[in-house]
Amino acid sequence: MANRIMLNQTSYHGAGAIAEIVNEAKAHGFQKAFVCSDPDLIKFNVSTKVTALLEEAGLAYEIYSNIKPNPTIENVQTGVEAFKASGADYIIAIGGGSSMDTAKAIGIIIANPEFEDVRSLEGVAPTTKPCVPIIAVPTTAGTAAEVTINYVITDVERKRKFVCVDPHDMPIIAVVDPDMMSSMPKGLTASTGMDALTHAIEGYTTKGAWEMTDMFHIKAIEIIGRSLRDAVANTPKGREDMALGQYIAGMGFSNVGLGIAHSMAHTLGAVYDTPHGVACAMMLPIVMEFNQDCTGEKYREIARVMGVKGVDEMSVEEYRKAAINAVQQLSIDVGIPTVLEALKEEDLPFLAESAFNDACAPGNPKDASIEDFIALFRKIMK
Repeated sequence: MANRIMLNQTSYHGAGAIAEIVNEAKAHGFQKAFVCSDPDLIKFNVSTKVTALLEEAGLAYEIYSNIKPNPTIENVQTGVEAFKASGADYIIAIGGGSSMDTAKAIGIIIANPEFEDVRSLEGVAPTTKPCVPIIAVPTTAGTAAEVTINYVITDVERKRKFVCVDPHDMPIIAVVDPDMMSSMPKGLTASTGMDALTHAIEGYTTKGAWEMTDMFHIKAIEIIGRSLRDAVANTPKGREDMALGQYIAGMGFSNVGLGIAHSMAHTLGAVYDTPHGVACAMMLPIVMEFNQDCTGEKYREIARVMGVKGVDEMSVEEYRKAAINAVQQLSIDVGIPTVLEALKEEDLPFLAESAFNDACAPGNPKDASIEDFIALFRKIMK
């Protein structure tokens, strides 16, 4: 079996990288940008850092901001209509996963109108054409949606999130500028950072992992483990390192999949509107404990790059416990809760079934039953 790697055509990294957006737009001959960005980023003038560059260069754009933190089918549908009316020929997605996921879905439907029913995009949809060209500008160091072929949409009516996996949705250009992340509040920095760590650890241990993606993931775990606390403290070095670490994690997991920490986080977000990174952070050490007997020696390397000393002298049981503890401690240190107040016993069967059927579940190194999911969810109950 051949292993496939898909990445952006071009990516820019480092402070001030957003200046390259104008150069790329001109080089591609783009005429008008459809700027997808959420209301808070517009309100606090984060998106303005990009639109001001477009204005200075005389490049036309139109803003679309009907985007929720967990983007919905309705957000995509109204975005498709707005794009059609705008006369735009490319998309600039500014924000976290919500803006980029919405942009991907809009871009796919515009190019493949036979998939205008947003639910038809779930799973691996057989689209035939690349989406509208996207320049992705992350403002959080977490989702890595700028370098993945995945996006997640919330079905409010059915109280579920669905994962879409489509090579045609890859942004052609990623602009990873830590200056665009400097205004993130501590809580968002922590939760998106733990999402990135979950990507790296699940990608490292997933059934589809192989040598090249292991290289990406173990480096991402190292960078995130050493820099997330500093990023939460808003140090420039911490921000810059997290911007790189989360991108490297995306280079890996987009190509090999994730596991049940994400399956469970998706359903918690759909039912309780729990921020995705918070849900991932709460589930990650619990899922690591569940998976530990199916991970070979990988937890030793996780413990090592997370800064645990003496791992080579530890038993298998000791280094696995050390890896789980290091992840749990990082989550606590950056202020992530360990229990979900909203979680109710009567919701567990629905949550478990949703997680069991989630697109990320098959990649988990250890198969989980409905009963396993119920038991794992109970570990974050008050």
